[in-house]
Amino acid sequence: MDDNDQQTGHSLTRREALILLGGVAVLGGSVSARSGIAQALPSCIVTPEQTEGPYFSDVGLNRSDIRSDPGDKTVKEGVPLALTLRVSSAGATGCAPLVGAMVDIWHCDATGVYSDARDAGFNTVGKKFLRGHQLTDASGAVRFTTLYPGWYPGRAVHIHFKVRIIAGPALGNEITSQLYFDETVTDRVHARAPYTAHGKRTQRNSEDGLFRRNGNRLMLALAEAGPGYAGEFHVGIKT
Repeated sequence: MDDNDQQTGHSLTRREALILLGGVAVLGGSVSARSGIAQALPSCIVTPEQTEGPYFSDVGLNRSDIRSDPGDKTVKEGVPLALTLRVSSAGATGCAPLVGAMVDIWHCDATGVYSDARDAGFNTVGKKFLRGHQLTDASGAVRFTTLYPGWYPGRAVHIHFKVRIIAGPALGNEITSQLYFDETVTDRVHARAPYTAHGKRTQRNSEDGLFRRNGNRLMLALAEAGPGYAGEFHVGIKT
């Protein structure tokens, strides 16, 4: 698994952020604990990067609902998660919604298995469940229908994402990072089938080496939505 992952990239200091934003005051801190979707960090702040890990696969699937495998049409089971990412470009003149960027997400299923990967515990090469990309709309947003991730040894529960600028003067710029979850919500979700079939998770946020490096700035705040959850996160990419 990716327990040996190392963080890459550069996150702005408060001084750098103030310079970048032309002296506008910036709020910091972790995600608010109040109910509903909330994120304390403004989108103008460059999002901390983290490693993509060994399981990124550029599958080229432009789709919103990533729960199925396009080959055999099977659909992964789990608690539904409606995920919205809002991407902003952070430049010398401030920040603005980033339109037309490619946003990939990928994560493991309820039993800790990734698609299109070979590991000691599984071989899913050729499968493409829980992977896909969208292009950001006029407001800089992409929306995915997926599942609450399961767990595997050595890592806290997380979702990977990658934002790539595929056109314009900033062509080639990208950011890769991960989203993390509130432990209380994860405990509640993982007490349900099919997560229970995988047993009790062995790694919490505080024990994850990657989470300890800026993970508190990568928390996905959630709101209950029908049988599952909805979450929104703002991503800032330096252009």
